[in-house]
Amino acid sequence: MCIRKKVKFPKKISQKKLEKYFIDLGLKNLVIQSKRRDQKVNELITKNVYKPELDDLYRISELIKLNKRTTVLEFGSGWSSLIISIAMMLNQKKYSTKIKELRRNNPFEVFIIDNEKKYYLITKNRIKNFFNKIKKNKFFEKNIHISYSECKMTEIHGYYATVYKKIPLCNPDFIYLDGPDQFNVKGLINNFTTAHLDMMPMVSDILKIEFYLTPGTIILSDGRGANVEFLRKNFKRNWLYHFDKISDQHLLYLDAPILGEYNKRQIKFYKEN
Repeated sequence: MCIRKKVKFPKKISQKKLEKYFIDLGLKNLVIQSKRRDQKVNELITKNVYKPELDDLYRISELIKLNKRTTVLEFGSGWSSLIISIAMMLNQKKYSTKIKELRRNNPFEVFIIDNEKKYYLITKNRIKNFFNKIKKNKFFEKNIHISYSECKMTEIHGYYATVYKKIPLCNPDFIYLDGPDQFNVKGLINNFTTAHLDMMPMVSDILKIEFYLTPGTIILSDGRGANVEFLRKNFKRNWLYHFDKISDQHLLYLDAPILGEYNKRQIKFYKEN
């Protein structure tokens, strides 16, 4: 089945409209930051100081809003964390009265986990300052959960991968994969680690919660093609897949049989205009 029959994709817009999109959200500084000079590949990898990419952030925001996501789990943190939090605030404002009959115990909440204390604190302060500025302190305090956890090497079905020591307790219907930092992974297995410039991230945590995820769940990965291939080869349920070459984003949709009445209502909610 074509994934576009299940997932609503955002329309492409011009650079001028992109900038206006974020300025209208009160994020003029993000637009300014996006115009910083480009950096060399190894400098980006080792220092992890990516500038915001407006195209990518726009697609994340619109995917969450167009597909009426109710609970987000983000692996890694950054500008995306702020954009996701704003999108969820907007979804709460629009749909809070329409999900009362759904089995969503963390409605319009965002769970963010990072294995870098520095960026965990930057993200937390950035989101807090934004919501303080627009006088939405209660939304930040009740709906945004940012946590730190170490990440270590592990084996999954005999393959080397990484795993967080603890992950947030939630059942998301949108997962954004943009972490962990592969160079801050603890331990070695047979002298092997992802902490090498020629290696790449290889998150396994989503595999461990796959059978708890409800049909209709969306996973979006920013790059991390090898990691996405690893997940797809090891997933046991039916996931539809789409790769956007221009943005280097991978999207998966859990196209599994309806689990019961609550899940049926949830899918109906997603489809309603």
